[in-house]
Amino acid sequence: MPRVVLVEGGTTHDVFEVVEVKDGVVRARSPYLFEIGEELRLQIDDKEAPARVRAHVGEITELELL
Repeated sequence: MPRVVLVEGGTTHDVFEVVEVKDGVVRARSPYLFEIGEELRLQIDDKEAPARVRAHVGEITELELL
C-alpha cells in the first residue's frame, strides 16, 4: 500500500491508515472526521496531490484524487 499523509501548512501529518487505492480514490481510516466536499492536500509516497473528501462509509473515508 502506498503511504498517504496529509499536508497542511508545509507540514505532513500521518493521519491515514490506507485500506485501498483504486481508480483515483483513496479509501482510508482516520481518527479525524473530515467534511464531505472538503479539499485536502495529500502526499502519496513522494508526490503531492489535491484530493476531495467524497464520502464516509462506516469508519472508512473516501478521498477522490483531483
